[in-house]
Amino acid sequence: QEGMPQTLSSTSMFTPCGFSPHLHTSKEDEQGGLIYQDGNLTSASLDALIQHLIPTTDYYPEKAYIFTFLLSSRLFIEPHELLSRVCHKCIEQQRLDDPVLDKARIRKFGPKILQLLTEWTETFPYDFQEERMIGHLKDMIHRIAPCDEAYWKKMNHLLQTLNQKLATLSHGQEGIVKISAAVSDKLVTFKSKPPSIQREILSVCSDPYTLAQQLTHVELERLSHIGPEEFVQAFVHKDPLDVTKTCFSEQKKTSNLEAYVKWFNRLCYLVATEICMPAKKKQRAQVIEFFIDVARECFNIGNFNSLMAIISGMNMSPVSRLKKTWSKVKTAKFFILEHQMDPTGNFYNYRTALRGAAHRSLTAHSNREKIVIPFFSLLIKDIYFLNEGCANRLPNGHVNFEKFLELAKQVGEFITWKQVECPFEQDPNIIHYLHTAPIFTEDGLYLASYESESPENQTEKDRWKSLR
Repeated sequence: QEGMPQTLSSTSMFTPCGFSPHLHTSKEDEQGGLIYQDGNLTSASLDALIQHLIPTTDYYPEKAYIFTFLLSSRLFIEPHELLSRVCHKCIEQQRLDDPVLDKARIRKFGPKILQLLTEWTETFPYDFQEERMIGHLKDMIHRIAPCDEAYWKKMNHLLQTLNQKLATLSHGQEGIVKISAAVSDKLVTFKSKPPSIQREILSVCSDPYTLAQQLTHVELERLSHIGPEEFVQAFVHKDPLDVTKTCFSEQKKTSNLEAYVKWFNRLCYLVATEICMPAKKKQRAQVIEFFIDVARECFNIGNFNSLMAIISGMNMSPVSRLKKTWSKVKTAKFFILEHQMDPTGNFYNYRTALRGAAHRSLTAHSNREKIVIPFFSLLIKDIYFLNEGCANRLPNGHVNFEKFLELAKQVGEFITWKQVECPFEQDPNIIHYLHTAPIFTEDGLYLASYESESPENQTEKDRWKSLR
């Protein structure tokens, strides 16, 4: 548990359960192959976990369990296979194959299975891009619908909502792909300072508040496309108990997550490019001060990802070596921000600020106060360490459910944050600039930097020579 980030649990997903197995070892209770400790499910066989997911006439699994199991089960079994097994068990248990159905019984069971399928489609819509998944859905409905007309309506509603959601998501993805392609074909790789036709950021947006708000737009838009399962799929290993195949790894479905990391890198380079481009020291200092104000505004909004990208851009060597430029900058504000994002103590300051923002978000009255955009690569790193730090299965072959509860807690919070509607008005002009303005490569940045302030020492002189 040492060094694991302590996150606030998102109230909608989780009750703050005492996740502290090491403090008091109490008796383990076993119910139907599920092992509990202090009332928390800690481990079970995959079969027992699947059984625990399946509703009956008088049982429905807890919301937190459904989310945790659907999130982590894909490490052991593909979603279409899981849904197939769930449906088969329902058919058996509710005797849905009988020539004459027990209507009274199925009317008790129907709403529950529909509820489970609805939760699955709402939280993990990307699972249903697969025909087989939709096939299982429809088969289930055909079996229970004769008992109640309303089930057809519910099912149609579920499928419509799902289709809309998938359409929106793929439309958004296409937009992002188009922009990325356009950017990589265009003027990205300047070897030297570009001709002066290039507009610079200050001519597009000179107000730090506005730019911070537009950055927040881009962040929330991109976050909205990331499926919670991408966090798990990013770390899929071969399941030791299944020699036949590696789950999923042929098609690591993590494209939105990767696109989001690329956006972070683009923003770093854009900031560095904007600072290194102006010919005059005074203008460069002005751009630095502008970005410091933007970063501070991002901090106030709760947009930690843009904040970190801006600070990283300013800390790139081609920018930080510009001593004469920096001497003209009022740096006090910059040091405060840098201190906030200081990596010492496993980003202790940032984590404290994040907890504050998360807390504010829980009690928020407006979307403005709900915004929490975490420093994304650190979130991925935390999840990575959690994943590497403990085994998915215990020596007896049981699934280590305790680990997945912690994983679900972190991913569950993220889901709450990514659903916030952006309260700021969109400015297409600025957003277009952020996505398409040309940026230097690392070499281009060094060249521009040396042209602005000539090399100081032999290493820099050699580097400049080799670049030219």
